[in-house]
Amino acid sequence: MSDTPRTKIGETRERLEALRRDLTDFAEALERQHAALRKLQAVWPPGSQDQALREVQACTATAAALVQKMGQRMPQLESLFKSAQEELAAEEKEHEQLTALYEVSQVVNSTLDLSEVLNIVMDTIISLTGAERGFLMLLDEETGELDFKVARNMDRETLAGSSFEISRTIVNRVAVEGEPILTTNAQADPRFSAQASVVSYSLRSILCVPLKVKDKVTGVIYADNRIKAGLFTERDRDLLVAFADQAAMAIENARLFESVTIAKNLMDNVFASIASGVITTDVMDKITLFNRAASSILGIPAEQSIGASYYEVLPMLGESLQPLVEEVKLKEQEYIAYEIEPELPQRGTVSLSMNLSPLKNAQDETLGVAIVIDDLTEKKRFERERAMVKRYLPAELVDRLADLKELRLGGTRQLITTFFADIRGFTTYSEQHDPEHVVEVINNYFSMAAKIIRANEGIVDKYLGDAVMAHFGTPLRPIADHALQAVRTAWAIKQAMDEYHKRVPPADRLSFGMGVNTGEAVVGNVGGEDQMEYTPIGDAVNLAKRLQESAKPGQILLSQSTYEEIKDYVEVNALQPIQVKGRTAFEQVYELVGIK
Repeated sequence: MSDTPRTKIGETRERLEALRRDLTDFAEALERQHAALRKLQAVWPPGSQDQALREVQACTATAAALVQKMGQRMPQLESLFKSAQEELAAEEKEHEQLTALYEVSQVVNSTLDLSEVLNIVMDTIISLTGAERGFLMLLDEETGELDFKVARNMDRETLAGSSFEISRTIVNRVAVEGEPILTTNAQADPRFSAQASVVSYSLRSILCVPLKVKDKVTGVIYADNRIKAGLFTERDRDLLVAFADQAAMAIENARLFESVTIAKNLMDNVFASIASGVITTDVMDKITLFNRAASSILGIPAEQSIGASYYEVLPMLGESLQPLVEEVKLKEQEYIAYEIEPELPQRGTVSLSMNLSPLKNAQDETLGVAIVIDDLTEKKRFERERAMVKRYLPAELVDRLADLKELRLGGTRQLITTFFADIRGFTTYSEQHDPEHVVEVINNYFSMAAKIIRANEGIVDKYLGDAVMAHFGTPLRPIADHALQAVRTAWAIKQAMDEYHKRVPPADRLSFGMGVNTGEAVVGNVGGEDQMEYTPIGDAVNLAKRLQESAKPGQILLSQSTYEEIKDYVEVNALQPIQVKGRTAFEQVYELVGIK
């Protein structure tokens, strides 16, 4: 533009130069005039004209003296002009720097990316000051040490570690005292000339200012030139201090944003990884968080939930959930382990436990509701199965199992041994005694039998009136010698009854008839959804029962298959083949008379 200060300075310079030339020409003209007058005086006849010539000569001399005086003042004018030119140039530079400072401050504060902010700050410093290199260090709050965050040169290239040749003395002083340091020639500066880094690195122009946030030093900006002395001025220092104040705030904002982002990502990862479903809502009942577990438990995609009303997203829970949420929002009521059993479209009936609490900010203001959902469906199924299994197995054995699948509770075909024992004459006995006494007596017999069954690794299956059924070697409690253990159980019960009869009145002396058979059966949970029992089913089970029905009081009958398994361990009497109920063929049976 033609009206810029630089253009006007040029025009003024040209006019001064033209004035110099005019004065020179005028002085030369006066000199020629003076010489001409002297010649005229020499040839002019004496008379009345002498006075006029003298006056002309005097005027010419005065004009020449004025021209000479003006000529002598020209260097002063030029010096003043030069000073004005330098001052104007400095002001113009300062104006350019302030304009650049304003523009770059807008850029710096336009991003929250810490790396980007640091690079912008460093490039701006080098551009504003003309430094050869620039370094930005931030204070580590944990260690108290200054860490290099960015190092750049005048070509906006990142410097490597080998180029980090700076004055640590200056940097540390600025960090501790919080005041800027300017030296135009560190080699000659008595404050730093003795420092090893200044000497060895040939440091000259150095400018170092603190980064402050609320009067607390958070870092240091260091700029230098290892070649030129006197590069930086006090104006550069003041400018850099002003810029550092803005840069410090921008860096602090970026650091806070980075830490918040890291914390948010960490929290998102935590919420995504936990097994509990986590849902948060705002005061307008809009869902603000819906983690992966909540999506899995409820069968609802998280991306379709964020920003929607919870009662629109969770209609299957609305009837139970909505009054609870209102109580939490309005009365700050908390609900812990609130159990519901809703019907979910993709899963059917499920068991859920919910915790609801107010979601608050640092000022203790309620911002919404936090809902934590735990899926108890599998846990309750497991507990039901565990309670069922505890009817067959010792509680301590069941409690050691991490997963009941180890027991293979589904139907499994397997070779097992089944045992039946029935109290003989019980019908007649019950008719002759009070019901309470009958129950007490039969419970005593069953308790003794059950204790012996479990001691020999058998499982009490069920009580059928006056009979007890047990099985050995099922997947619920697998044992290799199940036939032998079943036979030992029957013999131990017979001996226990003999001992028991010595302690009770003759009227209460009842006896078991027992039957044992080994064969394949399908073993697993049998029954309806509301009530199931773990039991074997098959012809092998039926045969054991028929043998028990054929046994006399105190007698133990073994099938052919059981005898073949344990014949080396027992003493038996081979009986005549019998035809049991439900079978056309005759069965070879053996009476157990002893254990070897």
